[in-house]
Amino acid sequence: MTSLPSTPLGLTYSSSYEVVRVELSGDLDHRHADLLVEAVDQVLAAHPALRDLRLDCAGLSAVDSSGLSALLMVRRRTDKAGAGLHLDGRTVQLDRLLEITCTLEYLTAPSAGAKALRRTGGGAACSGQTEENLPAAPSAGPDPRGRHERHDRRGTH
Repeated sequence: MTSLPSTPLGLTYSSSYEVVRVELSGDLDHRHADLLVEAVDQVLAAHPALRDLRLDCAGLSAVDSSGLSALLMVRRRTDKAGAGLHLDGRTVQLDRLLEITCTLEYLTAPSAGAKALRRTGGGAACSGQTEENLPAAPSAGPDPRGRHERHDRRGTH
């Protein structure tokens, strides 16, 4: 099986004193994810009073697990710097990736909310529930009440 070549990640900057906007284009993947993290490190160093970092994701053609990891690292770095992170122009594909990995709320929450999510363990489940208060997993053994219904992963009987 052959894979398509990766499209280089393009980064276009515009800034004011408190806000930096970075337009992303191409693939945020294993070959290019480090470029985003390095760019954000440079932005944060150059703008110590940064209030908001706005990543315009409309031009992204693909995001893989390394790209997701880069976005999570960017969030941690902006939180540490006291700056808000905004993922503008998210594509349907990016939103889907963030939803199925339970990272959408974390990556799009206001900075103070992200800190609260980390303190409470939110993000362990999409609903913000921690591992301690998740409902018990269904048992693989027989139902002790005598019912003999069987459910598979698709929810059919």
